[in-house]
Amino acid sequence: MKTKKGVRPLLAMTLLAGCAHYTPLPLVRDAPLAPSVSALTGGDPAPGVGGPLSVADVVTLALANNPDLRATRLKRGIAAGQATQAAIVANPSLSGAFLPLLSGAGTVPAWNLGLAQDIKSLITYRARRRAADASTRQVAADLVWQEWQVAGQARQLATDIIVGTRSRPSYLAAYNLLADRNAKLERALAARTVTLVTVAPDRVALQAARTSLNTLDQTLLTQRHQLNALLGLQPDAVVPLATAADLPSFDPASIRAGLATLPERRPDLLALRLGYAAADAQLRVAILSQFPDLVLGGAVSSDNAKVINGGPNVQVGLPVFDRNQGNVAIARATRAQLHEDYAARLAAATGTVGGLLREYEQLAAQLAVARRDLPAARIAAARAQAAFGASNIDERGYVDLVSNRFTKEQEIMTLELALLDRQIAIQTLVGDGLPTVDLPAEQQGMGQ
Repeated sequence: MKTKKGVRPLLAMTLLAGCAHYTPLPLVRDAPLAPSVSALTGGDPAPGVGGPLSVADVVTLALANNPDLRATRLKRGIAAGQATQAAIVANPSLSGAFLPLLSGAGTVPAWNLGLAQDIKSLITYRARRRAADASTRQVAADLVWQEWQVAGQARQLATDIIVGTRSRPSYLAAYNLLADRNAKLERALAARTVTLVTVAPDRVALQAARTSLNTLDQTLLTQRHQLNALLGLQPDAVVPLATAADLPSFDPASIRAGLATLPERRPDLLALRLGYAAADAQLRVAILSQFPDLVLGGAVSSDNAKVINGGPNVQVGLPVFDRNQGNVAIARATRAQLHEDYAARLAAATGTVGGLLREYEQLAAQLAVARRDLPAARIAAARAQAAFGASNIDERGYVDLVSNRFTKEQEIMTLELALLDRQIAIQTLVGDGLPTVDLPAEQQGMGQ
């Protein structure tokens, strides 16, 4: 008796071992934002932590810590589960009945036992697996595309902050120069040695310089907050950045020549191709599902007179009304839509990169002209300063020439930033220095 009591729990545990179990996963109550860079994944002991971070360091931290990426990566588990489910063959069904004798001439209870298998699920099995596998790879490609976007944003924000911080002294010097002159003119106006007409242009120039400086500070603060959010940091956390932007080498000619192979490298285009392959497989599933429902099996039974019968049985669905025509139409339309989506995305990708390359060339030409004019502006400002010290030029002429130097420097910094912005956008769109998608050999020719 003790032995039986011990076997029953063991048998129950064995049956339950193959079943999934529920475990709670409570939601977080506090925002999961790191207080500092060192608290980020890879933030310590990453090289340079505690000191200036290069643009490459910021990209690495963003890929490891971005909250949206961390959530998106879990979609791989969902896709893997769907692929696993698609690979499982439908279970056979077991039926049986025990019919005790209630009245009549019989002498024993009747019973029956049957085993059946759905054949239609086997017919669509391979197509369903192909669709699930393509969907799984599509999720992986979509994830890599999102990683490209996050990396591009990290590059963009880090570069903008570095360039903006480097240009701030020029804006501040221009403002201080105009503020000093304006203060002198205001005192002269109070002493009635100058008129309001003389003071008005300087007031306007000072206001413009103050607005430019304030706008730059507002932009830098906004960009720092955006960078912190991208890294999963608290808004007030400090991200120390290097003084120069270390971007990957940039060769416009090579990028233009590589546009022909862009569909083989860009994750969003690969994802659309994989989505098209999944839709094509789903169309095959829908067409194969027009095959009538077919269940094959066998059964054995005994009646109340101990007469035992057994043999095969077949159940066939008659496609009188439902021939799966609705699902076929849906699958066909879905495939057609994805076909056009891919064509539109391919055209947009090629056109956008080509347009950005042309903009880059235009900005590079404008920057070359501005840099060519800068030495003359600096020489004029230096001469004006010397002349003003020797009282050979009035203060207005001195301020105008020095302000022109600051304006030219700010113009160059603005063009440099615009040029870097185009470079980063292009490198993000073509994936320079970014993760790649490994496309299986059987998927290389799909959609062609």
